[in-house]
Amino acid sequence: MRALALALALVTLSAVGMGAPGAGAATVSADRALLSSAAAGSTSGVRDALRAGANVAATDSAGSTALILAAYGNHLAVARQLIGAGSDVNQQNRRRESAFLIATSEVGDDPRLLDLTLAAGARVQARDSFDGTGLIRAAERGFPVIVARLIEAGVEVDHVNNLGWTALHEAIILGSGGTAHTEVVRLLVDAGADVMLPSQRDGVRPLEHAERLGHDRIALILRRAAVGLTPADRLLAAAARGSVVAARTALQDGAALEARDDDGRTALLLAALEDRVDVARMLVTRGADVNAYDERRDTPFLVTGVTGSVRMLEALLPGGPDTRLTNRFGGVAVIPASERGHVAYVREVLERTDIDVNHVNDLGWTALLEAVLLGDGSTRYARVVTVLLGHGADPAISDSGGVTPLAHAERRGHERIARLLR
Repeated sequence: MRALALALALVTLSAVGMGAPGAGAATVSADRALLSSAAAGSTSGVRDALRAGANVAATDSAGSTALILAAYGNHLAVARQLIGAGSDVNQQNRRRESAFLIATSEVGDDPRLLDLTLAAGARVQARDSFDGTGLIRAAERGFPVIVARLIEAGVEVDHVNNLGWTALHEAIILGSGGTAHTEVVRLLVDAGADVMLPSQRDGVRPLEHAERLGHDRIALILRRAAVGLTPADRLLAAAARGSVVAARTALQDGAALEARDDDGRTALLLAALEDRVDVARMLVTRGADVNAYDERRDTPFLVTGVTGSVRMLEALLPGGPDTRLTNRFGGVAVIPASERGHVAYVREVLERTDIDVNHVNDLGWTALLEAVLLGDGSTRYARVVTVLLGHGADPAISDSGGVTPLAHAERRGHERIARLLR
């Protein structure tokens, strides 16, 4: 009888999809009650199931959690309950649907569930089974309110799914051409979507799609957006937004690799500023200059010291950055990184380049002095100081007034750092 009961429990667990080995029948029953109550939108049922010990991460045979089931029904009160109990808005079922992705496309142009998932930490760049973002899903369905929310949340506007389409393509090709889809197109264009980027499988541009389908209002929006738009403009915008496909297409259409915006910034510098690592890697592979100054005396490599992005640093290293180049304050990259407390970056740039750890900027400060003078004495600044000292930073180098890092640390009451310097 014991073996039979265990076998039945395992079968039940397989149907539910969750549960620890040896989980009791009561727990399995609570999990099933949680899933069914969530699907039905019953807050009392969800409450009782959780009190009975249901696992908030339990899944049904399709891999759907209670939160996913509640999301399909747009059951907001239940969704709040489950998120409050620890349910993950990013967990996906076997169809690669999550509560967040469902909120972008399956509940109409109603932003309440979307707002709830965003507030709970939804990954706005999450992809579905077509490798599409929530923006693509919302654009295809003609949901302007959802589209506007996702754009505001920072979703990639020109992401290309495995059909070769962006959100703009889907709004045009799969849309009705009516008011809702026209508004979606306007929002995407206003957000900087590349109106010249062709769908990848057939090479047809958005305007051609719109004209062929008779979407006259959409075609008018696209024509106006394309006026005066050059391949260089598209390259710079794509680099800043992080679209590798759009940036590559702009180059194919004739954009110069070192094209600059009104502030003298190249596409690689814009990518570095926005931490668009994939675009930067592509541009470096094509020979983009990692040492190109803009009008503020920033280079792609120098700004990594400000952003502290180790991944961007790694992407730029094959381009041969000149570590001796200085910013408008006369500092090399490790100085602003130390000032901002970017521990991992300071470590990586010192280990992987020949940068001068004791370089003195125009203010008379080294990286060590900046970490002490402009840091707050917290643990991360103590770690920066430790890394600097471990890579040869000289604690005897004083500022222009003759004050040493140790003296500054003692004056500021940064005892932990002072101990490192003594």
